[in-house]
Amino acid sequence: MKYYIIAGEASGDLHGSNLIKALRKKDKEANIRCWGGDLMLKAGGDLAKHYKEMAFMGFLEVLKNIPTIFKNISFCKEDIQKFDPDLVIFIDFSGFNLRIAQWAKKNGFKTNYYISPQIWASRESRIKKIKRDIDNMYVILPFEKDFYEKKHNYPVHFVGHPLIDAVENTEIVDEATFRNENHLHPQKPIIALLPGSRKQEVQKMLTVMLSVTKDFPEYQFVIAGAPSLPDDFYMSFLKEEVGYVSNQTYSLLNHSHAALVTSGTATLETALFEIPQVVCYKGNWISYQIAKRIITLDYISLVNLIMDKEVVKELIQNDLTSKNLKQELLKITEGKERERILSDYKSLKEKLGGKGASQLAAQLIIENA
Repeated sequence: MKYYIIAGEASGDLHGSNLIKALRKKDKEANIRCWGGDLMLKAGGDLAKHYKEMAFMGFLEVLKNIPTIFKNISFCKEDIQKFDPDLVIFIDFSGFNLRIAQWAKKNGFKTNYYISPQIWASRESRIKKIKRDIDNMYVILPFEKDFYEKKHNYPVHFVGHPLIDAVENTEIVDEATFRNENHLHPQKPIIALLPGSRKQEVQKMLTVMLSVTKDFPEYQFVIAGAPSLPDDFYMSFLKEEVGYVSNQTYSLLNHSHAALVTSGTATLETALFEIPQVVCYKGNWISYQIAKRIITLDYISLVNLIMDKEVVKELIQNDLTSKNLKQELLKITEGKERERILSDYKSLKEKLGGKGASQLAAQLIIENA
């Protein structure tokens, strides 16, 4: 069969690559064209456009790039028409994908959504578009099945979370080699810094994250470079007590003692490696004011959302200060708070289900084609 897959950011590229591998394993004749990144290309997808060309963050940046966004939408429709797939698979990236889904459905293409738009967080009215335009939805968070089926009478498939497989299947460099190859201190415990994947986000997050390094001289702070940004972008943030690794986030987490993490998929990845963390978020003031009025959640991190309680501390907007960050980081380096978080992480893993999310999603997509 012919598959057209659309992912628009780094996490979508990761999950899309694992889905491509699973589809190709189950369908030996699979012909896959995609929007994504290097991982989807490496997995065997024919890349139509790289997500780096679409990574616009926040309301203001989206407004500034509206002409580019509309050009991408037009190109995507033309490309789908030309490729003529048996089905289209959308991965998260809802602002773009729901527009394409409406067009695709009207033009007779079968539509599948893998990794639901977070309509349970904001703009719940989008359920009307999903019901109208999506033939099959595959969800990865346990509470999403009840949200769709019980609240909105829309049947979905819960396949488990693909990060479980991604974490378990990633080759981890041993600690001595990891430290040596990345010029890190041979003994100091590591505090990982995961500042996000978009330039303006990373700049903002690293400024405050690095402000506490002087308060923890016994630790080595290490920045996880995002694949979407060049290495030289990070160089201005480096100093004697700060290290940097590129495209080795999982190895970094595996060898870390604690972490400071920008809200997003990385919070769940950090939890799966059982690393106590403080979740950080500070957006553009106008964007934050708008988001605050449309997002209806009690938490912003996936860890807390899935557990429906505060497992990890979230420092958001004005609460994200050097003073607060130092205080919360102290709590998770040792003591009862650290032990409590580690205990809650075990419950989190149980809630997420077992291995094989990508394989199950691929199997259901093929069966429902």
